[in-house]
Amino acid sequence: MKHFGVAIIGSGPSGASTAFYLGKQGISTVIIEKETLPRYKTCGGGFVNRGRKNMPFEIDEVIESEFFAVDSYFNDGKIYYQSSKEKPIITMIMRDAFDNLIVEKAKEFGVTLLENHTLKSIDFLIDKSVLHTSQGEITANFIIAADGVLSPTAKMAGWKEDTRKLIPALEYEVEVSEEDFKRLSTSVRFDIDAVPYGYAWSFPKKNHLSLGVLTTKKGKINLKDYYKKYLKTLGINEVIKEDAHGFKIPIAPRTDGFVKNNVFLIGDAAGFAEPITAEGISNAILSGKYVAEALIESNLNKNLAEQLYLEKLNIKLLPELHSGGTLSKFFYNNNPVRNYMLKKYGQHFSDLMVDILHGDKPFPTNVSEKLKAKIKEKLF
Repeated sequence: MKHFGVAIIGSGPSGASTAFYLGKQGISTVIIEKETLPRYKTCGGGFVNRGRKNMPFEIDEVIESEFFAVDSYFNDGKIYYQSSKEKPIITMIMRDAFDNLIVEKAKEFGVTLLENHTLKSIDFLIDKSVLHTSQGEITANFIIAADGVLSPTAKMAGWKEDTRKLIPALEYEVEVSEEDFKRLSTSVRFDIDAVPYGYAWSFPKKNHLSLGVLTTKKGKINLKDYYKKYLKTLGINEVIKEDAHGFKIPIAPRTDGFVKNNVFLIGDAAGFAEPITAEGISNAILSGKYVAEALIESNLNKNLAEQLYLEKLNIKLLPELHSGGTLSKFFYNNNPVRNYMLKKYGQHFSDLMVDILHGDKPFPTNVSEKLKAKIKEKLF
């Protein structure tokens, strides 16, 4: 039975990044992946610059396209803003190639990849754990749950109730006519209010569009109908080919902790997607870096590693998620107060969001107080 210092379940950006940093420090690490890489992964594929600038290596070989401006539409296009930067705001990637690149970089430092291994159960012993997979058993001192929003690992480790806020999304990889692609491939577009309490997006890739819709509101909603409506908004009359993928996005973190036994949650398993845009790649990579640093700095001491991981999360990531959650409730509530605020401060807000996505500014603090003050100006 092979033993590793750290076993990472899942080869997405969070798990692969953790493996990269651990492998670089010579810590014996294994990635347990249920599929064969590269594999398709449902995702809009918009990687914002604040995440890209923190990558420890270049990703040029997997870039589909880059965009230096973002177009935002509100209230059925009645309100429009554009914000731009000299460096790319959003880099378009396909997750199969992107995830595989990070894994290959990790393997260069001696990380082991076990493909087609599905984790079936975990036995927690005093000083290690036995991981039962579809192809045998391994042991490890630490387990990193990086297996996405569904995270079977979290359930095995004792997270019985899901305290994250999960929202539904529907994403399509769409081939359109050459004329439509030429027209739509020049800009990244967000249509807020195209879905109640949510938005639609148009992300141009190398030779097709990633189109999608999501809502932050609880309850039943037919996203497919809103997607069809969005095609008309974009002026697409003919779809040559489309592949639909439904998924959920965690836009609020778990409230019952991120560590149990020797299992650490990162990425979507922890609920770390950014609440306003629902972009999860950047925080997935960041949380992977944090947990790797905690393990390295603690010299693989469990209690110290847990303490360090939580400290790192509370410095930036968790406070930003809290602020973003407050902003998103205001942002997606299409009412007269919001629309007044957008008309008066919309360009400033758009520029601020791009500054945040670009990594030039952090999420603002005291969001609730600032919004109340601005609303009070309108009412009084």
